[in-house]
Amino acid sequence: MTDVLTKKQRSFNMSSIRAKNTKPELIVRSVLSKLGFRYRLHKKLLPGNPDIVFLKHKKVIFVNGCYWHMHKCKYGKVIPKTNSRFWKDKRLSNKKRDKINYAALKKIGWKKLIVWECETKNNIKKLTRKIDDYLEIKSDANRN
Repeated sequence: MTDVLTKKQRSFNMSSIRAKNTKPELIVRSVLSKLGFRYRLHKKLLPGNPDIVFLKHKKVIFVNGCYWHMHKCKYGKVIPKTNSRFWKDKRLSNKKRDKINYAALKKIGWKKLIVWECETKNNIKKLTRKIDDYLEIKSDANRN
């Protein structure tokens, strides 16, 4: 099957996909703010350049796109009709890189939480519970 877009159009579309400040990431940051948590963004010195970092508690949150990181949901199982071999290899390399980065974080004493894009779409209460449970910081005085 051929692509409905030209190579140039497809390249432009793919190049405009952001890695930072995505809609799912902004939703997670909004939840964190409502819960009263303070955090840092995109610490390049940590393996995997986590999206959200809690330095004092040595915890990070990755907000992963389901498609790009091959989540087991319906969005992560999408198979492109054009150039499918390339995209499969690309996505598998993302998964492999993630595994290496997660292991490196664990080795240096950091804990991680992965929030999937699909988790930010419908049930914000469930997402809020997941984040609050992960951070395990119940007192407002300890939320810095």
